[in-house]
Amino acid sequence: MLNRRFLINTLGAAALAVTGLAAASSAGFAQEVTLRLHQFLPPQANVPKQILFPWAERVEKASGGRIKIDIFSAMALGGTPPQLIDQARDGVVDIVWTLPGYSPGRFPRAEVFELPFMMTNAEAVSRAYWQLYEDEMKDADFKDFKILGAWVHGPGVIHAKGKGVRSLADMNGKKLRGPTRVINDMLSEAGATPVGMPVPAIPEALSKGVIDGTVIPWEVTPALKIAELVNTHTEIGGDRALYTATFVLAMNQQRYAALPDDLRKILDDNSGLEFSALAGRTMQEYDVPGRKIAEESDNEIVVIEGDALAEWQAVAAPVVTRWIAEMDAKGIDGQALLDKARDLIDKNSM
Repeated sequence: MLNRRFLINTLGAAALAVTGLAAASSAGFAQEVTLRLHQFLPPQANVPKQILFPWAERVEKASGGRIKIDIFSAMALGGTPPQLIDQARDGVVDIVWTLPGYSPGRFPRAEVFELPFMMTNAEAVSRAYWQLYEDEMKDADFKDFKILGAWVHGPGVIHAKGKGVRSLADMNGKKLRGPTRVINDMLSEAGATPVGMPVPAIPEALSKGVIDGTVIPWEVTPALKIAELVNTHTEIGGDRALYTATFVLAMNQQRYAALPDDLRKILDDNSGLEFSALAGRTMQEYDVPGRKIAEESDNEIVVIEGDALAEWQAVAAPVVTRWIAEMDAKGIDGQALLDKARDLIDKNSM
């Protein structure tokens, strides 16, 4: 009896040991990864708070905790906003959120959405942007990256100190911060002196008088306290905004390729067209509270419309003509790309 009981206990212990080894082996195959996402805004700003953090949580949940995404805000890992895209390309970080336009001329096809009087609303244009990315940019401009999202912000607004901008004539000589090459060209054509700088530099530049104003959407103004630094805000009326800027959520291509198939699928399922549309729509939705802060600060809000709007449209036209010629010089059919972008915007705006 004793020998039999001993044998049973020994076999049971062996079985438990085998089970434990199998569990450990299984856990080893269930690869866990941590991805570092680097971006330039403070964590309380709308894009990280309302878009990037929720996106990371969705990915983590869908992966059952096998993917962890650590988000580093306000350039916490070093460098400057224009360096973000190379941080992703070179594998310094795994994912970045940035503007292609911070690298002038490097992502020419994305510039088509920044041309004046292209954008209708951020969701429609973000859908068009992703569709054009898949058709024209994926294997060209962004061939070195895995793009997870591509979107635009809501209608661009001019925020200025002093007399502000009540008419096109008021643009003459004004030092205005602009985000990208194309938008700066438009500001110059309107008579302003464009000053290129990333978003985080705007408050100090305004307070020190380095610039007289800036072009940014309402959405980001609360995080930068713009309503406290300027006293006029100029909106463009009509059904087409003066401008918008393009963004990408870009991942290191090799890091993405090295993930197990099921984890790549989780990233893919939570990225792409619908995520891009959601991000654009979310940014524009947060224009409303940003504008309300300016109203409550008793700042003046000017709306350009009617004959005055036609003046702005006429002044902006050479920017488009020049951009088409620049694309042609790069071996890109600029007019065809512009027509395709407009068609996609129109279809998505219906």
